[in-house]
Amino acid sequence: MSREPLSRDRILRAALAVADDGGLDRLTIRSLAQQLGTKPMSMYHYVANKGEILDGLVDLVFAEIELPAATGDWRAEMTRRARSAIEVLRRHPWSIGLLESRTTPGPATLAHHDATIAALRAGGFSIVETAHAYAVLDAFTYGFAVQLSSLPFEGPDSAAEVAESIMAAMAGAYPHLAEFAEQHALQPGYDFADEFEFGLGLVLDGLGRMVER
Repeated sequence: MSREPLSRDRILRAALAVADDGGLDRLTIRSLAQQLGTKPMSMYHYVANKGEILDGLVDLVFAEIELPAATGDWRAEMTRRARSAIEVLRRHPWSIGLLESRTTPGPATLAHHDATIAALRAGGFSIVETAHAYAVLDAFTYGFAVQLSSLPFEGPDSAAEVAESIMAAMAGAYPHLAEFAEQHALQPGYDFADEFEFGLGLVLDGLGRMVER
């Protein structure tokens, strides 16, 4: 069976796989060439340098986030966008600090920003209010993604294992923390990821009051 020919798209997809597997620290021209089964010099026919690869990765990640539509129902569209974004960032946690750092955005990145602005404007936000809303939504979404990626547990009930060892070390010295753990974090079905919906609702409520004024 013939090997798929080398191309910019193939290089970027391989870079995505390397980053997902080991983070950006593992992504080098040499590791990428090894992933592709080629020589480093061969890739320079398709990408100029690692910076161009990073630009391409950002665009691939943005392409996975659902675009909001300018329907006028801004709350529904921002909810859908935020939920999609948090899922994408959970798949690619290495990208959280990279998405807004590049100075040469690709078409998917620009389309995402344009669609988000269009949805907010169609919902009645002024230009200034749109800037406020966009900044607050992204700060909350990216910030929550950072928390999720940094936690020493993942998924329902997984916090209990970590919390129990901490509880043993507390030995009654921190009663409020113990109460919180026993009555909330150690309860069956607890999943920190569920806090995203609660926080998103608060943000959207605040933005709704702003635009209504």
